[in-house]
Amino acid sequence: MRKITDESPLILLTCSGVSNTGKLTTQVAGILAQKEPDLFEGHLHAKQSTRDMEAVINGGKVVVIDGCGDHCAAKKLKSLCITPHIHIIATEEGIEKKGMADPLFDEIETLIAAVLRKVRQ
Repeated sequence: MRKITDESPLILLTCSGVSNTGKLTTQVAGILAQKEPDLFEGHLHAKQSTRDMEAVINGGKVVVIDGCGDHCAAKKLKSLCITPHIHIIATEEGIEKKGMADPLFDEIETLIAAVLRKVRQ
């Protein structure tokens, strides 16, 4: 159950990295948007244009999912003078950055659980 008290939509913003953790954030956001459509209104990538992001984010609460400490998605949001509602970093959830490897199933499940846990707190 969603514990957020107002009706502002939650928008997922993921990093645009090509490492396993970057790919992981995109996969997780896609799964969450599909499995939890009442919770998450949309998904944006940090590589999208600033204008497109502003149009979608306007009025919504942003959940940033970064792959690593580079904080690509959080930096893009900061450039719009928007503070994330929640900021999750895959490597801080115990997921190891392994270059260009594909994300593993258990990494996907771990990050999904972390996002849902933090959103529902």
